Amino acid sequence: MADISTRKVNPLFLREEELRQGIELLFYAYRDFTEVADQMLAQYNFGRAHHRVIYFVSRNPGITVSDLLSILKITKQSLSRVLGQLVREGFIEQKTGVQDRRQRLLTLTEKGEALERELTEQQRALIAAAYREAGAESVEGFRKVMMGMMDEKDRKRFEDDGPGGLRRRAG
Repeated sequence: MADISTRKVNPLFLREEELRQGIELLFYAYRDFTEVADQMLAQYNFGRAHHRVIYFVSRNPGITVSDLLSILKITKQSLSRVLGQLVREGFIEQKTGVQDRRQRLLTLTEKGEALERELTEQQRALIAAAYREAGAESVEGFRKVMMGMMDEKDRKRFEDDGPGGLRRRAG
């Protein structure tokens, strides 16, 4: 593969090779990004779906099942299986909604918070090191590329909160 750091790319005309290299870069980066977390999850007989649920419940305490389904874009049946296991094993707590008793509001238990911290710490360190190495302009470029790959609804989850800030929104 060619060294991407030495080759200038015209942003208005991307060749097939640059596009394919982007696909491969995403694959290898995601593989390495999830490697340690996958090993930790295996100790609990959990998979990546469990990790995603734990992560997004952590980032959005009190999130509804409906909003979580919207973020994850999985079936109710898939979420029910994963969520049921996380609740039974004491990682997530479900409460009935105050205004709408049909809602189930999800929060992490102390056990869930501890696992989320453990899973996320290595990933945070990996991203921080890559950001430091790439520099500030590259961080913004990466953000723009990731945002460009999302659909419009998901892009709205991230709103500019002032200089350099992002604000998350669950649903």
